[in-house]
Amino acid sequence: MRNEQKQEVIRASGIAKSFGTTEALKEISFGVNEGEIFGFIGPDGAGKTTLFRILTTLLLPGKGSMTVLGRDVVREFRKLRGEIGYMPGRFSLYMDLTVGENLRFYASVFGTTIEENYDLIRDIYTHIEPFTNRLAGRLSGGMKQKLALSCALIHRPRLLVLDEPTTGVDAVSRTEFWEMLRQLREHRITVLVSTPYMDEAMRCDRVALLQEGRILAIDTPENIRQGYSRRLYSVRSAEKFRLITALRKFPETRTAWPFGEDVHVTFREEGRASGLENFLREVGITDARITEIRAGIEDCFLELMGGAHAGP
Repeated sequence: MRNEQKQEVIRASGIAKSFGTTEALKEISFGVNEGEIFGFIGPDGAGKTTLFRILTTLLLPGKGSMTVLGRDVVREFRKLRGEIGYMPGRFSLYMDLTVGENLRFYASVFGTTIEENYDLIRDIYTHIEPFTNRLAGRLSGGMKQKLALSCALIHRPRLLVLDEPTTGVDAVSRTEFWEMLRQLREHRITVLVSTPYMDEAMRCDRVALLQEGRILAIDTPENIRQGYSRRLYSVRSAEKFRLITALRKFPETRTAWPFGEDVHVTFREEGRASGLENFLREVGITDARITEIRAGIEDCFLELMGGAHAGP
């Protein structure tokens, strides 16, 4: 059977944007296919929000071209706005309106009703429907995000754009939120999302690693992990600050980065980890545990950045 070719719903070519002397985006190019959950991963200031504002027709690109759903984001912005659902990073609904009033208002803006498209938001909205008369400003973080997602979907968009939708939300609500996004596949909705959480990056079909306005890599999360080029070790000690300092003084250390309670370490040459334990004992760190591990997305990001902290 011949594989069905996926339709491309976003095509960006050489997109650049500057604010004064600050280059927020530096001629980036990418494509997103219909039905994908496509993630942009990068630190604050990488250019994610600027890109999303261009994509949702809220900001003009300084250079380059972009089509979304077959329409030019500059020339056909009015037609596009009715086909895109946008959830900005900061909660932007009306705090002094109730849950139900917010949803009815956004439905009316797009010329529809809650009843007409309820089947699309049912799985999301049922979590907050018991609180339909509560003011939006009195909702918890997780409930605010579910309301914002319901409002972004109420007009049945073909593309959903989410700018760090789960920042500041508890772990359980984050998991529920991502399960809801996966269910949108049934409605042929393409999802573009940015996130600072590496576990969420692994839930995307493909990701783009963005740093200082440039795309470092685009691939599936698994392929990016497999592209890590070195053996990686996790080192743990009760005295983490002393451990990092010692690791960065070890002559064979190439990189040493803190990851939670551990430090992830690579060496200048493969197989040179053998002398590390003795070196740490000599400097007074006797409880170090050294384990070879598999690289995660964040490790790959740091390698691609070339922002390694090398030994002396």
